[in-house]
Amino acid sequence: MRYNTVMNTSINKSNKPKLTKKGQETRTRIIVAAAELMYEQGVAGTTIEDVQQKAKVSASQLYHYFKEKKELVMAVISYQSSRIIGNHSRYLTDLDSFEALYAWRNFIVDIQIKKNCEGGCPLGALASELVETDTEARSEINSSFLEWEDSIRNGLRFMLNREELNSNADPDKLALALLTALQGGLLLTQVRRDPGPIITALDTMLEHIKSFSKDK
Repeated sequence: MRYNTVMNTSINKSNKPKLTKKGQETRTRIIVAAAELMYEQGVAGTTIEDVQQKAKVSASQLYHYFKEKKELVMAVISYQSSRIIGNHSRYLTDLDSFEALYAWRNFIVDIQIKKNCEGGCPLGALASELVETDTEARSEINSSFLEWEDSIRNGLRFMLNREELNSNADPDKLALALLTALQGGLLLTQVRRDPGPIITALDTMLEHIKSFSKDK
């Protein structure tokens, strides 16, 4: 098994003093509540009062941890990044063979089928709403996608070094193309309520990667 670095973003990504266990639990509950609301109804459509009610905290508790909504939004981005990469980690940490690539593909498709193709990618949803209006949020989301891309690239580089891929393969371009296909496929799958787009996008890219197989 090959060790591959994946995202290590923490829900408590902060320069503030370390919280007590109870304080950390309360802060996390607020972030999770905000993440669920923002995923369901968007950042703009989610008020501080909504989060307060869902997290079952007082206004003073919420403002103790987050002085303004933007702080909470940044915490949600960090949380969603960690959650998504965490869910994918058992595939991304060993994404170094065609078998592993197809196992990851099946995992992604199965999620969409179980969700009835609703919701799309939480990071993608945040990106579509924030990147044109919030430079800090755009930078954080971009860093998250770069971590994701890097996990794919590392696996493809390992395959190249092991000569499972031939010398014409470019892991950098292939990793970017695969992540782009994934995000575009998820968006159309969400719009159409049909897993066809994500299946087609991933299968097309994996067939392209297979065209660089050393056996061909």
